[in-house]
Amino acid sequence: MRIESTMTDEAVLRELGERLERERLSRNLTQAALAERAGVSKRTIERFESGEVGTQLTGFLRICRAMEVLGALDLILPDKMPSPMELLKHQGKRRRRATTSREPDQPQKPWTWGEES
Repeated sequence: MRIESTMTDEAVLRELGERLERERLSRNLTQAALAERAGVSKRTIERFESGEVGTQLTGFLRICRAMEVLGALDLILPDKMPSPMELLKHQGKRRRRATTSREPDQPQKPWTWGEES
């Protein structure tokens, strides 16, 4: 969905939150990892992604609307659509979680034929 000046503040916040979530997932970041990088709480990320944010961001949107630059937010966080391969991989469902790499607890020994003592 394109961000336009005719949208309510709540609709713009929801759209920005959804875009942020898609971008976070495309970078394979968990909410906790993004929160740590940004220096905010995980709950802040959760609230932003769901469109529940405080008055400061709403004020920012009102300023953007008054200056007629609200549509420029599309340039900051564009609405990316999943690639056809992503749609096939996830069977048409939108990605909901980031994955974490699982590293073994113990370093693996190189494989041998068992002839060495």
